[in-house]
Order: sequence, then structure tokens, then C-alpha cells
Amino acid sequence: MPTLSERRRPAWAGRNYTLLTAAAVVTNLGSHGALIASAFAVLGAGGDGGDVGLVAAARTLPLVLFLLIGGAVADRLPRHRVMVAANALNCVSQGVFAVLVLAGEARLWQMMLLSALGGTGQAFFNPAAEGMLLSSVDGEQAGRAFAVFRMAMHGATLGGAALGGAMVAAIGPGWVLAADAVAFALAAALRAFLDVKHIPPRAPGGGMLADLKEGWREVIGRPWLWGIVIQFSLANAVVGAADAVYGPLVARDHLGGAAPWGVALAFFGGGTVAGALLMTRWQPRRLLFVGTLCVFPLALPSAALAVPAPVTVLCAVMFVTGVSVEVFGVSWMTALHQEIPEEKLSRVSAYDWFGSVALVPMAMALAGPAETAFGRPEALWGCAALVVVVTAAVLCVPDVRNLRRRTVTLTVALPASRDAEHHVREPGQAGRD
Repeated sequence: MPTLSERRRPAWAGRNYTLLTAAAVVTNLGSHGALIASAFAVLGAGGDGGDVGLVAAARTLPLVLFLLIGGAVADRLPRHRVMVAANALNCVSQGVFAVLVLAGEARLWQMMLLSALGGTGQAFFNPAAEGMLLSSVDGEQAGRAFAVFRMAMHGATLGGAALGGAMVAAIGPGWVLAADAVAFALAAALRAFLDVKHIPPRAPGGGMLADLKEGWREVIGRPWLWGIVIQFSLANAVVGAADAVYGPLVARDHLGGAAPWGVALAFFGGGTVAGALLMTRWQPRRLLFVGTLCVFPLALPSAALAVPAPVTVLCAVMFVTGVSVEVFGVSWMTALHQEIPEEKLSRVSAYDWFGSVALVPMAMALAGPAETAFGRPEALWGCAALVVVVTAAVLCVPDVRNLRRRTVTLTVALPASRDAEHHVREPGQAGRD
């Protein structure tokens, strides 16, 4: 007999999905406030902008270094245990960070070390979490489930950033970091109740290196997958540099300061929520083709900053970009859910994450020299042009154009040499889509 809460939930929102969504909301509320708090903690300890960058880099480096290992571990061990352990590490690191800041004893090396521990936790958490989410839904409503999850996550991101900024101003960064530690503890408690009985146990044999090789073969055997991973390696790098480095400088020099830039970023966040809401209703048939077309607008913010466009135009551009990014994001998750065997989801996710973040630190480091060598507008136009070029190149991959949405979920490994469009036909089809 279903409980009252089960009767109120949609059929696709099972117990695991509900727990994962609730935990993601809790951690996003805490984490995005903590990002603001950590920056102000560094400044409050006597640091400057360079020190803030060092603390941020200390978090990013282990994220890049350990992602692939995290994916292999998440496919070998029960994913919810990996998630809980990663949350526990984040809870401890943020708790110690909070204590040091509240005591007025925080040193730069301590903050860098604690940030590095947090990045290590994320490296193990992200592949496990994505694999767990992708395996928590099935059937033709998977895309809608992913859209609702992302909508909740982005809403919590917006709320966490706004609430975190207000709390930093009202009670100081130390207490915001402490609240983030509590959020990680609560999220770990929720994720401890995840049910993994539906996931078959891994067969014994092989080791970490063999697991990584197997995951790599899964990626390299699917042109649509490695093509889009390479696309976003480059696109994320230049977009990250434009947003993190050039955006604040353009805002300072032409838009009136930090406040207008913050409003523009909020419009982007609002666009991501609107895009996720759109994808709860829209299920494009050629999901990767439509999703990739929606990557082209990622070039618009860099172009608007290069002009520079007025704040109202920039806000409109950021909103449209946020909507477009979510159309791609939901389509991408649906494609992974549909095409990748369950026992390899976390390893494939790890390669995806690795591609997405690996070049970002280098791009940010080169942003300043590029501005000096070519000029800021020229560097921004270069960022926009690269996004357009790599996205157009990906559209040349037949599998990206032809991969169709199915109502049958893939459950077994497929030969690496087979094209994605040939894998499975829907029931009743006489031939290829």
C-alpha cells in the first residue's frame, strides 16, 4: 500500500530520486553561500585578490587530479557510501575552516589546505552523485525528472548565493562556513538512506587501472560522447575565463561596478531555472542535435562584454544563455542515461567532469596575458569565436545529429564500434529513425 507522500509524488519521482533532490537542494544552499564566505574570510584575514585566487585554485586542483579515480571508485563501491564519505569530508573541512575563522586564527596555508580537502571530496562525490541520479529514474519520463532536479538545484544555487551574501554581511563569514558544514552533515544523513539494491554487484577482478581503461573505452567508442566532452573542455575554459576574469573588469570600467555584474549573473541563474522548467514540458526527439544548437548562445555573453553592451542588454543575454544551457544540460543527461550501461555511469561521468574542468585553471591563468597581448575586447571576441567554432565542429559528428530519444532504457554494454544511432530501435519501428 503506497504511503500518502508516495501517492502525491509523480510516478517517476521515486524514493531515491526524492532523497537525491532534497540533499542537492540542501548542499547547494550551503555551498554557494560558502563560496562567498570563503572569499571574505581570506580578505578578512588580511589577504588580497591574489590570495582569494590561491584558495580557489587549491580547491580546483585536487578536483581535476582525483576525478577519474573518483569515478572508478564510485562504480566499484556502493555509490551512496562514496557520496556519504565525501560529504563527511566536506563537513569536517568546512567545520574546521569555520572554527579557524571564528577564532581569528585562519592562515592562508590553512585555508588552502582545507579548500583542497573540499575539492578532493567533490572529486569523489560528483561522479558518484551523477551515476546515482542517472540510475534513479527510468522510462520515457527520465528527461522530465532530470529537468526538475536541475530546476531545484539551480533554485537552491540562487537562494544560497543571496542568503550567503546577506549572512556574510550580517553575522560574518565564519558562521556561514559553519552553516555549510551543517548542510553537508544533513545531506550525508539523507544520502545514507539511498537504496542501492537495484544496482547489481560488480563482478570481482581487475583493478583501478583496468576500471579506468574500461571507462575510457566506453567514452572513446562513442563519437557523440567524446566529441561533446572535447567541445566543453574548450568552451567551459573560455567562458569561465570571460565570466571570472573579464566580466568583473568590464563591469568596473563600463557598467558601474560589481552590483550590475551581480544582477547579470542573477539573470543567468534565473535563465537556468526557466530552462529547466521548459524541459519539464519539452522532450526534443533529436536530443543531442537540439542540445548542441543551444550551446551557440554561450558565445553571447563574451560578445556582449566585448562591445560592451548596456546592462539591460547584458542581462537579457545572460537570461537567454541560462535557458539555452539548461536545454543542453537536460538533453545531455538524458543521452547518458539512455546510452551508457548502468555499471559504467560514474566512470563515464568522471571523464565528462574531467573534460569540463581540466582546462579552466589554465584559461583563467592565461586571461591576463591574453588581455595584455591582444586587448580585452579582442580577447573576449576570441572567446566567443572559439565557442562558435567548436560547437559547429561537433555538429559535424553524425551521431550528434542523429541520436534519437528512446523510451527503452539501455541496460547492457554495447560494442564500442557501433554507432549510437544503431544501438536500439524503439518497439514497432520498421527501420532506422
